[in-house]
Amino acid sequence: MDLIKASRFLSLVLRHKPEAAGIRLDEHGWADVEELLAGMASRYPLTRQQLEEIVRTDDKQRYAFSDDKSLIRANQGHSIPVDVELEQVSPPEFLWHGTGEKYGSSIDAQGLLPKSRLYVHLSADVDTALAVGRRHGRPMVYRVASRQMARDGFVFYLSRNGVWLTKQVPPSYLHKQEAEA
Repeated sequence: MDLIKASRFLSLVLRHKPEAAGIRLDEHGWADVEELLAGMASRYPLTRQQLEEIVRTDDKQRYAFSDDKSLIRANQGHSIPVDVELEQVSPPEFLWHGTGEKYGSSIDAQGLLPKSRLYVHLSADVDTALAVGRRHGRPMVYRVASRQMARDGFVFYLSRNGVWLTKQVPPSYLHKQEAEA
């Protein structure tokens, strides 16, 4: 069993297309583990232990189990409307957003928008943002004046896996940082 491919499919199912495994997510993004395993079986016949290994070893900590491990969900990154019960949190002075250089002019004009996702994803440090940016080609990093945004009424959340989320970041709160490829 290729656990990497199974993990990618799991991400698709829990964040974007539960119907790909023939399951439904509840309003908080939770899927029944037994239904999920049954729904994935034709493509990726995982055991419960393999699913637990995917969750435990995922480098980005994308997934979470309920306390009794009967339910599973993605921590963030959804393109479908779910409420993952995020708690509003006061952000630090600055957060960071990594992206590909090719998106710079659009971001400079419009700010950061969630596009197909529910939230804009921000990092707590430059190195993480730079790593995210590298996934999109030549990287660039924006410093986000997050504390000022919060003072101005913008709401921030911190996902279980340490990703900062907000609905949008207008251009006036962004400052391009020098990024080394």
